Amino acid sequence: MEAHSVERKLAAIFAADVAGYSRLMGQDEVGTLRTLTAYRVIIDRLIASHRGRIFNTAGDSLVADFASAVDAVQCAVAVQEAIAKENADRPAGEQMRYRIGIHVGDIMVQGDNLFGDAVNVAARLEAFAEPGGICVSGVVRDHVGTKLPLVFADLGEQQVKNIAQPIRAYRVQGETSPTAAPVVGSSLSLPDKPSIAVLPFANMSGDPEQEYFADGMVEEIITALSKVRWFFVIARNSSFTYKGRAIDVKRVGRELGVRYVLEGSVRKVGNRVRITAQLVDAATGNHIWAERYDCELADIFAVQDEITERVVATIEPELYAAEHLRSQRKLPESLDAWECVIRALSYVSQGTLDGNTQAEALCRRALLIAPRYSQARSLLAWVLLRGHRPQLQEAFTEAIAALRVDERDAWAHLTHGIALWRMRRHGEADQAFRRALDFNPNFALAHAFLGCPLATRGADEEAIRSAERALRLSPVDGLVSAYASFAMVFAHFAGARYADGVIWARKLIDKQPENLMANYLLIAASAMQKDSAATAAALASLLRLRPDFSVTWVSGTTPLIGEVADRVLEGLRTAGVPEL
Repeated sequence: MEAHSVERKLAAIFAADVAGYSRLMGQDEVGTLRTLTAYRVIIDRLIASHRGRIFNTAGDSLVADFASAVDAVQCAVAVQEAIAKENADRPAGEQMRYRIGIHVGDIMVQGDNLFGDAVNVAARLEAFAEPGGICVSGVVRDHVGTKLPLVFADLGEQQVKNIAQPIRAYRVQGETSPTAAPVVGSSLSLPDKPSIAVLPFANMSGDPEQEYFADGMVEEIITALSKVRWFFVIARNSSFTYKGRAIDVKRVGRELGVRYVLEGSVRKVGNRVRITAQLVDAATGNHIWAERYDCELADIFAVQDEITERVVATIEPELYAAEHLRSQRKLPESLDAWECVIRALSYVSQGTLDGNTQAEALCRRALLIAPRYSQARSLLAWVLLRGHRPQLQEAFTEAIAALRVDERDAWAHLTHGIALWRMRRHGEADQAFRRALDFNPNFALAHAFLGCPLATRGADEEAIRSAERALRLSPVDGLVSAYASFAMVFAHFAGARYADGVIWARKLIDKQPENLMANYLLIAASAMQKDSAATAAALASLLRLRPDFSVTWVSGTTPLIGEVADRVLEGLRTAGVPEL
């Protein structure tokens, strides 16, 4: 293409393909092609109605361009809503869900086709989206601004293949997205104790790179407030679904079931930081307290403590003297190390293998800077346990090391408990999860994981209550939802409520289709309730994921023990799973 003859234009590129298309084709080629054709009619119509143009298709994928980023995002939301409705009446294993990526950039035009980095970036962003989800670049996020009533969850900078500069990515969260915020108008009852949600602080610096700094402020305040056992504190990931959206505190109060909302802003210029914070009564919308702080960057932790203590003192005055928050908190030895951990937490919340890899590297870097930083060690243990090939012994060692540094670190007790659970030391795991909750009673993940050893030892009703508590504390966190679902499956299987076990196993598989334990528990529960058709379908699906699956493999790897484990193996044998 001659340089002088190249036609260029600025466009919003929309890239989409089907999640798990090969698996669907493997199950039913004819039926999958029929569904794909029907869904493409819907998608093509929606693209046209939003003033878009399809310029490339291949198999299950398509690429379109729009003159407006707002049109492209509106179209993506409409597509996912329409497909979700079409999927509603289909069994979970037969649902066809799309991933969509959107980027705005300069592209080259040749006839009806388009070329350039913008097309490649949109395709790479699509891979970061969850099934049924939408992922957009920072450029798209900036173009949309507040023009659409959507939540944009910051996924941090992503290094994409063949693109030199990292791309800032955001997950779009609408009502039908996999990590959607609560439906407008839904409400939760208030707990019987002071309850609060700390919303993301606005970054007023004019520099997108400082976004993590504002997020770190909120993370620290949530952590400190959660240590006050008299408080009910909404978990970070649920609070952060409101990031980038115009806030109606009354609505937030209804949707998260809290009485108070803390909101604020951060402006960082050079070595100076200005922080504002406002405490609002969500029932009335009235400001209870507001303050502005100007400080040197070196004083940031003292300011965080002061804000936290002021909130505690305002909501429940007697807690101020009782808790001594400032003396209880152990801060990292270096701001650089703290920044590494804050960035790592952002990657962990993505729930992806790539995010896990990025988080591991950041935690190791933090420990090079500050070897006695307990939160870096406990977070490293967490990512080691969640890798493609879990590194159990190293994770156990890191959790123990974190506890030696700070015995009050709830994350360290959590990861210690998970490692013990994987080692089948369930009594010790139970104690570790309870210790995590001693230091952070609002730790949703610890409540979720506690349900696992409880169910195994026969306390299935208590396990269910623990999982429900996790879901209540963090009602829109996909990670908490997945592990609470695990506890529900274990609890119902342990209590011989196999039909309920099947329901929760399928919910978990919807979130994590390749989760082997969820799949084999679905097989065992279906077999134990003598549903031969469902058992056969579940077994066929699992064998496609792992052709060498066997009873012996499960016996050697499952964390379950005792009579519950025996019944799982019985169900697998009944289903016809090979012994070796």
